[in-house]
Amino acid sequence: MYKTEVYILGQKYTIRGEKPPEHIQQLAAYVDEKLRKVHEQNPSMPPLRAAILACLYICDELYEIKNEYENTKQQLKKLEERTNELLMLLS
Repeated sequence: MYKTEVYILGQKYTIRGEKPPEHIQQLAAYVDEKLRKVHEQNPSMPPLRAAILACLYICDELYEIKNEYENTKQQLKKLEERTNELLMLLS
């Protein structure tokens, strides 16, 4: 198990887990970036609200990527089926 110290909005956090420190640091940097953007756009917003809004932005990105992944998977399946049909014609 790894123990990694990261900083998000200047606040130090110690994260324990199975992922390597480099991975956790990349995640923390990404979260920090999103929080800073929210804070820049809304400087008077309380930190908890900013964190929730940043989470929603990150969740939206994840949701869109998952949809793209599923669409790509379906397209590949159709291509595979079509390829198999064409191979059957050649046999």
